[in-house]
Amino acid sequence: MDESIAAPVSSPSAWAAFGDEIWQGRVRVEQVGSTNVLHCAVDKLAALCERLMSSGEHMFATLVVEDEGAQLLLTYVFYPVKGGAFTHVVIRQPISKLHVPSIAATVPAADWHEREAADLFGLAFDGHPRLGAFVLHDGWPESAQPMRREFDIHDRTSVPSRRDVPEPNRSLDAPGSFSMPVGPVFSDLAESAHFRIETLGEDVSRIAVRFFYKYRAVEKLAEGQPLDRVLLLAERFSGAAAFAHGLAFCQAVEDIAHVTVPARAMVLRAILAELERLRSHAATITGICNSTALAVATSQAAMIEEDLLRLSAFVTGHRYLFGMLTPGGLAIDLPDELCRQTAAQAEMIARHMARLHRLLRQSSSFLDRLEEVGATSSAAAALLGLVGPVARASGVARDIRALFPYAAYREYPPQVPIEMQGDGYARLRVFFREAAESAALMARLAARIPDGAVSLADIALCQGAALGAVEAPLGAAFHWVRLGADGRVLRYHITPPSFANWPGFQFAAEEFAFQDFPIILATFGLSNAECDR
Repeated sequence: MDESIAAPVSSPSAWAAFGDEIWQGRVRVEQVGSTNVLHCAVDKLAALCERLMSSGEHMFATLVVEDEGAQLLLTYVFYPVKGGAFTHVVIRQPISKLHVPSIAATVPAADWHEREAADLFGLAFDGHPRLGAFVLHDGWPESAQPMRREFDIHDRTSVPSRRDVPEPNRSLDAPGSFSMPVGPVFSDLAESAHFRIETLGEDVSRIAVRFFYKYRAVEKLAEGQPLDRVLLLAERFSGAAAFAHGLAFCQAVEDIAHVTVPARAMVLRAILAELERLRSHAATITGICNSTALAVATSQAAMIEEDLLRLSAFVTGHRYLFGMLTPGGLAIDLPDELCRQTAAQAEMIARHMARLHRLLRQSSSFLDRLEEVGATSSAAAALLGLVGPVARASGVARDIRALFPYAAYREYPPQVPIEMQGDGYARLRVFFREAAESAALMARLAARIPDGAVSLADIALCQGAALGAVEAPLGAAFHWVRLGADGRVLRYHITPPSFANWPGFQFAAEEFAFQDFPIILATFGLSNAECDR
């Protein structure tokens, strides 16, 4: 074991609740900036993570694995549900011993993170029931570990050369039961995904999902690249939330460099982030209307979305806000009057959305397809680690803008809408209410834009690592960035909101009628592309 882990330290009062283990030298507490870092012996990992979650005060955010050559560094990131300091649980394992205890049994939100790390780094999470063929399937060699240092992405022999179509394992074996495959190829704009729906009669008994048909190795491609190249990757791995993900990356870099973004840039960043949120929610509402076969409502919602896309293009030159960000601020300035006009236009569009909401509430056939369908309780949403509007529709009041204010959200805190029913209609109401709040927040921000520069003249980059956290339109997004002494990216890890929420969809869609499947899917508003990163 690392000697630094075993060394006893004075007992910090903030961690007294963890009991005797800390002062027995199995966990060492360190304060790094505003982050609590718990250097943990491997044999104490599961108990420590369970203690963090059982208190009800922490939420699992992400797992970051880094290849340091002779050993792997694992950082389990937790954040307090009422705001405060992030907590990092850190362990190290030598390359010769890649077995780590699984925490998924007591921290279900870590399930997919462990499965992903097992595929990409060759880790074995002892006690996890479903390792293997998660990210790397359909012909990937068993020995492939794409995120290890020695893996050469330019070596053609290391990538899939054939496509296997495995026979799916069925969990339901009863007279009259059948398994229905959906996907992985879809029409329209949906990226590849495969759903295996097992039913007995009309009710869905089990849903298994498979993604990563288009594994793009974004994190591998980022290694050794300068910041401007990695920012392009951050914006483009999920174009529908380009600004949010680019902002998370920039905030991580700014934290490493210990710089403060100019006040004007903070306000303009918040305006553009809310414009993106408003447009994203309009797209989700369009999908919900389409899933219930309301052709007129779908057209009206699509027109609203198109108006917001055109507004984005008018303001920034790009319909999805590409190219606006740079570490240290914004790439270009926006005139005050243009921002006020944008906010006024957004408020007018929000009124059209409110009218659409009133009309939908008057359609009994529409409400019948959403009410009490795909319900997720508050307890289940918290246990599964759901984020964003999906979590808030189940009464889980977590919003990164409020918990850890960034940009201008400390001075202009958003009103975060909460619903308790957790069904499809609750999720729809949250999307409408958040869209209205985004427009109102844009107006408040645009009315008081400070003068000054929109970016720092120069950033002195230094070696280090930091986590950038933002509330993307679909929920919390975390970007881990580690820079080398030369300012190039050594490790880049992205945790998008859809990666957290897809397991929640599986939970919500089971035990409901087969014909409810596409409607429940639409109310979650998830992105396939965010997972295929």
